[in-house]
Order: sequence, then C-alpha cells, then structure tokens
Amino acid sequence: MDKITLYRQHLSTLPVWDEYLMQESGLPGPRSNLELMYAVAAEGDASLFYRYLAHGPETAPVNTPLGFLAMCGTAGLGSLLARGERGVLADLRPLASDPRWRIREAVCMGLQLWGDCDMDALLAEMDLWSRGNLLERRAAAAALCEPRLLTRPEHARAVLRILDDITASLASVSDRKDDSFRVLVQGLSYCWSVAVSALPGEGKALMEKWFSSGDKDVVTIMRDNLQKKRLVRVDAGWVEMSQKRIANRLEELKRRT
Repeated sequence: MDKITLYRQHLSTLPVWDEYLMQESGLPGPRSNLELMYAVAAEGDASLFYRYLAHGPETAPVNTPLGFLAMCGTAGLGSLLARGERGVLADLRPLASDPRWRIREAVCMGLQLWGDCDMDALLAEMDLWSRGNLLERRAAAAALCEPRLLTRPEHARAVLRILDDITASLASVSDRKDDSFRVLVQGLSYCWSVAVSALPGEGKALMEKWFSSGDKDVVTIMRDNLQKKRLVRVDAGWVEMSQKRIANRLEELKRRT
C-alpha cells in the first residue's frame, strides 16, 4: 500500500488534522511531506482548504509547519477542480504569484490533479494563464509539463504550443533581474525537455527553432533542457549535435556584447 493511501486511512480516524499535519509536515527541512499533502487534498473539503489558506505569508512563512497547512489548502483547490468545482480557479490563480515558492509548487501539483481528470479543461485554462504575469506563465508551463499528463499526442502537441508561446513572450520582458523572470526561466529550463520527450518528432523541430535565437536567455534555456537525461534517452545523437549548435550560438552572442 502506498504512502498516500496510508495517510488517507489515518486521516479518516482523526477528528482534527491540524496538529498531526504540522508534526508530519517535514518542515522546517529540505523536503515537505508531499504524500501527506496529496492525502489531505484527496480527503479534505472546501471549508478545510480555505481555512488552511487563511495562513498567509506573513503568519505562515515558506519553511514552517503552518506554511505546510497553506500548501495543503492550495493543492486542495486543485482537488476541488477535479471534482468539478470550477469556481475555485478565481482563488487558485493568484496563488501562482504567492511569494512562498512551496505554495507556487502546490499550485502546479493541484492543477495536475485536475489534469488527471480533465486534461482538455486544464489545457484551456493554462492557455489563459500562459498570457498572464511571469509567475502565472511559469505555473502554466510547470503544471502541464508532467509526464503522466502527456501520454496522448494531442495533449503533448498542445503543451508544446503553449511552451512556444511562453518562450516567445520573453522578448517583451525588459526587467530581467526581477525574481519572477528568474523563476520563469528556471521552469522553462526543464519544461521543454518533458514536452519534447512526450512527442519527439514535432518537439525537436519546434525546439530547434530557438537554437538560433538572438536572445541569450532563450538560448540558455534550450542549452539547459539539452542537459536533461530524458532527452538523451530519446535521441542521444540529436542531443550531442544540438549541444554543439547551442555552444556555438552562445559564443556568437557573447562576442556581440
């Protein structure tokens, strides 16, 4: 029996969860208890999730047990989406810009719970987020680039298009020292490899378009994706050839500055 199932069973025996969740949160520490978070998302209801979401960044910093309760509430909204409660999107989308990185991750994991049940609906919503602020774009990319959601070619193709649009949008970002831009770049630096691995033929061709970009950040994003082992497993020869192209392009851009 997996951990999530065990946690779900245990939660069903507890009249109040708060103290147990905080004790088992794993925080402060390097890794929060994601299995427990998923169990809460599966077993909880809207009133619980919103009570946990009341713990904002001022009272529940990122690496604290109270912050874990906020994570559970955030992922729980994704569980409500999977149950058909679309109204919670108005509350979930602002959390993509929360200053706490664990909350932003919980947004993506909650959205993936929705994608497990209705990938077409998730794609339609993430298409909207992909035209939002920088952190909303990052949430869209990270939520969609999960291998278990990309088993159907039409879904992978739609995700590649969204990634392409988000990457193109970087050209309009003037303040590249902003932390939100850094977070978006970090996300795109692995997301492309996930989507291309799901649909290699079309994905490689789309990714290659960016190898000759005049934007150093975009070329660096492509370089970082080529370092992911998942792409080497797909086509090691193509990766090796592409890495040489990228290295040459970065050298060209360096000489221009």
